Amino acid sequence: MKVVLQRVKYGKVTVDNKVISEIDEGIVLLWGIQKGDSSQDVDVLTHKIGNLRIFSDEFNKMNKSIQDINGEILLVSQFTLLANTSKGNRPSFVEAESPETAIELLKYVFKKLSDYGIVKQGIFGEDMKVTIHNDGPVTIILESKKGKLKN
Repeated sequence: MKVVLQRVKYGKVTVDNKVISEIDEGIVLLWGIQKGDSSQDVDVLTHKIGNLRIFSDEFNKMNKSIQDINGEILLVSQFTLLANTSKGNRPSFVEAESPETAIELLKYVFKKLSDYGIVKQGIFGEDMKVTIHNDGPVTIILESKKGKLKN
């Protein structure tokens, strides 16, 4: 499971020129689910994300979590994070989980993230336009395999 986390001042998902979800200060999560990923991977990643101290305190030090600032979370499914580009010039997505399984795991992700703040999301499988007003910029890549953080 791979997640790209971006601290944002603003985030928005649009489908067919219609705003589906938008947040103010918080985090945008681009979430990729790989074959073999499980709820244990979700648990370890959501716990880490919910407690990461990536927001500034009164001394401009990253000491506050999403909960501390009452920030919002925008969850966007992104199977392209699992692209294999080792051969040729066209990415292969064979390692991405099947849509049926990925949808169920994303529902679980949404539920677990809700423990840490207000969660909004894109629409699985749609051609989403994602607007990200990155703050910092702060971008962190998190990965989990077999219920353990990789980095």
